[in-house]
Amino acid sequence: MVEPLEACKEDLLVVHTEAYLNSLKCSFRVSSIVEVPPVSLVPNWIVHRKLLHPFRKQVGGSILSAKLAFERGWAINVGGGFHHCSADEGGGFCAYADISLCIQFAFVRLNISSVLIIDLDAHQGNGHEKDFANDGRVYILDMYNAGIYPFHLDDVIVHRSKLKNSSFCLERSRRDTCY
Repeated sequence: MVEPLEACKEDLLVVHTEAYLNSLKCSFRVSSIVEVPPVSLVPNWIVHRKLLHPFRKQVGGSILSAKLAFERGWAINVGGGFHHCSADEGGGFCAYADISLCIQFAFVRLNISSVLIIDLDAHQGNGHEKDFANDGRVYILDMYNAGIYPFHLDDVIVHRSKLKNSSFCLERSRRDTCY
């Protein structure tokens, strides 16, 4: 077991813009990302210490896991996996795009030429799908429940049409024969 370092600003700037990171200095903005309205009433220094700091620690864990998986053949990070955050937009309780950041890290620092994302969370991984919709080096297998977050059917259709990947929208009460 290895404890990760907190992702620093330079790490986050690999995928996020300065403007996006600055927007997190507003508690109202963070409250909309985590979808907890009372967070908007909390002073931002508390939001950073109690919410964003742990998120950055999880991002650090994702980066460390990518490095360890490359070196040792496997690794697990029980935190992270913020698949609703893209480079320029957070949401669904995901403030940092750790998946996109790890992939960029793998391309640049580890000289990896292609990546497979297998996303089996109940929700669509709309963040990394948005970030890599036009990148042929990234293949995404995403299976998710159609009736829950992110609820943007138009976005799902746009992403699916851009992706050469497999994005499976699983509908409730379907039987095996349907699939």
